Amino acid sequence: MKSESILIEDCSQTVLAINDTMEILGGKWKVLIIACLCYQSMRYSELLKKVQGISGKMLSRELKELEVNGLIERNVLATSPVSVAYKITEYGKSLKQLTQTIAEWGLQHRARILKGMRQEKV
Repeated sequence: MKSESILIEDCSQTVLAINDTMEILGGKWKVLIIACLCYQSMRYSELLKKVQGISGKMLSRELKELEVNGLIERNVLATSPVSVAYKITEYGKSLKQLTQTIAEWGLQHRARILKGMRQEKV
């Protein structure tokens, strides 16, 4: 069995790694944007519709931050009028499993809450 000091160090490293991750993915919108782009490239307007509740200004800000961190790519399309498409990078694809795990947990949590609500009504 690991000694207490090793367990504390392991915990500290875990907390530090989670903090680093949350610095990049923190907030309400970034994980949702990444999850959308893991399935397909999308134009700005498509993302605005798909990520319900996000404002255009906030979407622009979040996309810029994700691009700076190398998680997505921005491509200007040769259309008239000009449109912009975003796609996940290879590095960004490393987050796909995380988004799936979060979605699975969310589905389980929702089912648990709904089950509790049905039991309260009985």
